[in-house]
Formats: sequence, C-alpha cells, structure tokens
Amino acid sequence: MTTADTASLLNVAAEAALAIPGVAGLQPRFANRLAAATAPTRPGTTPPHMPPEAGIRADRAQDGSGWHIEVRCVLTESHPALDIAGHVHDRVRTAVSSHLATQGAAEPVTATVTVTRIVARHDTA
Repeated sequence: MTTADTASLLNVAAEAALAIPGVAGLQPRFANRLAAATAPTRPGTTPPHMPPEAGIRADRAQDGSGWHIEVRCVLTESHPALDIAGHVHDRVRTAVSSHLATQGAAEPVTATVTVTRIVARHDTA
C-alpha cells in the first residue's frame, strides 16, 4: 500500500472506532501531540486541529504478512470499558479487513485497543 492508502486505512479505522457508542474520542500518541505542540503557527491563529487518525497507528506485520492496528481511545463512563474496548477491537478489525479487500489486498489484520482515559458523559473533550 502507498502512503495515501495507509492514510485511508487510518481513516477507516478511526471512523469505525468512533462509531461505537461509549467512545468519546481517540487519544493521539505522545509523538503526535508533541509534533502538534511544536508546529509553528502564525500569530493570532489557533493551534492545528489534531485529526482523529492521530489516535490510530497502522503498521505492517514484521514478516509482511498483514497489518497491525493500534487504537488509543477515550471512553465515556456510560458502558463497561471492557465491553466497549471489545466492540472497538472487533469493528476496527472488520472495517480494516473490508477496506483492504476492496483495494484488492486482502490480508490478515490484528488490532490492539488501549483505553487511555474514561470521562464523564458530559466531559468528552
């Protein structure tokens, strides 16, 4: 897959994760947050918006046999965290597998879901 295809893969995974009830958002990795914080901005402008894909990481398996997707998510306290994480895992894996199949690149997909925080329902920042 090309870089543009990897970007669409990240977008598919982010959309799938965010569609799960109880997912408040995706948590960018430290490197993404640091890069955004140090990016130059013009005076009077707001800092750049962090896209949801920043909370997703997609890597080729070490042996080249497929993809591994890492999802870092913030959950609301409305549902049991373990249930939500399981739903995120399943939906992301299915969505990415389907996306790869439509691109003619059906490959195995594994996923890891990390819950970085649980927030009150009204505090979904």
